Amino acid sequence: MKKLLLSAALLLALSVSFTSCREVKENADAAGESVENAAGEVADKAVETAEEVKEVAGEAADKAAEVAGEVVEEAKETAGEVADKATEAAEKAADATKEATDKTIDAAKKKVDELKNH
Repeated sequence: MKKLLLSAALLLALSVSFTSCREVKENADAAGESVENAAGEVADKAVETAEEVKEVAGEAADKAAEVAGEVVEEAKETAGEVADKATEAAEKAADATKEATDKTIDAAKKKVDELKNH
């Protein structure tokens, strides 16, 4: 009877041990699946974020090129305006020089005429 009780207790302990191991294995498998799922989600999110960064960088490059083009156009217009103003100023200076030269010549002629008449 003692042996029968000990055998029954041993079988009960073994069955509890196997059940516990099975539960541990099932829990470990479930945890492994959770880790795989999480890793997959992280990888998908990383790819998605990288694509968004690429798109934003492309848009920024396009905008920078557009702004640079506008700056170049404005610089061309300003340079044209400066050249026009410089030409206009040079023409005015040439006109003033011609007028001053003409007045000097006229004054010299008058002086020569005065000297001849005296």
